[in-house]
Amino acid sequence: MRVLVIEDDPQTAAYLRKGLKEGGYTVDHATDGVEGEHLARSEPYALLIIDRNLPGRDGLSVIRNLRESGVAAPILVLSQLSQTDHRVEGLRAGADDYLPKPYAFAELMARAEALIRRSTGPAKAASVLTLGDLRMDLIARAVTRQGQPIDLQPREFQLLEYLLRHAGQVVTRTMLLEGVWGYHFDPQTNVIDVHISRLRQKIDTGFDPPLLRTVRGAGYCLRAET
Repeated sequence: MRVLVIEDDPQTAAYLRKGLKEGGYTVDHATDGVEGEHLARSEPYALLIIDRNLPGRDGLSVIRNLRESGVAAPILVLSQLSQTDHRVEGLRAGADDYLPKPYAFAELMARAEALIRRSTGPAKAASVLTLGDLRMDLIARAVTRQGQPIDLQPREFQLLEYLLRHAGQVVTRTMLLEGVWGYHFDPQTNVIDVHISRLRQKIDTGFDPPLLRTVRGAGYCLRAET
């Protein structure tokens, strides 16, 4: 799942990005309100985490503009302002939750998960991705094949989620770099090859038929044999 963090403080932003990525999320980051609003309008995010005090355009203005333009992604506001009237202002601007600073990261994660669950609706099927006998439960963060549990590292989980959401399609390296790693450039490393190899070993070794295929010269494709 993809999350947008709009936060101008470098240390806070790095802390959020690290923790969210460790939690299995793909994280984009904007350093001011104008850039953040542009990203939030142009990409589908599972959650927006917005600092109230931003350069360029303050957080509440960003939220109002997004809601007026029809962006429905759940929004969690972070702010040093913690009085009741400040929280009320944030919620009335269109935020779904308001978390005063300083906060425990465990609480932030719990609130983020609750907002995402609420936005996807009560049907558990909406949080489960399947392909043949491969099953991924996004809420429980569990993967099985033929009923057998598969232990994935956070990045492997993100990679498999992306491939499942594009099942049957050829996914290019550029798509993976942007969609899973959040890179908008090629770092010229073998990071994709390494993770694809590890993922293939975990979901295909010992199972039949193989699901993860390399499409020479194009990318990768996750598909069930027809």
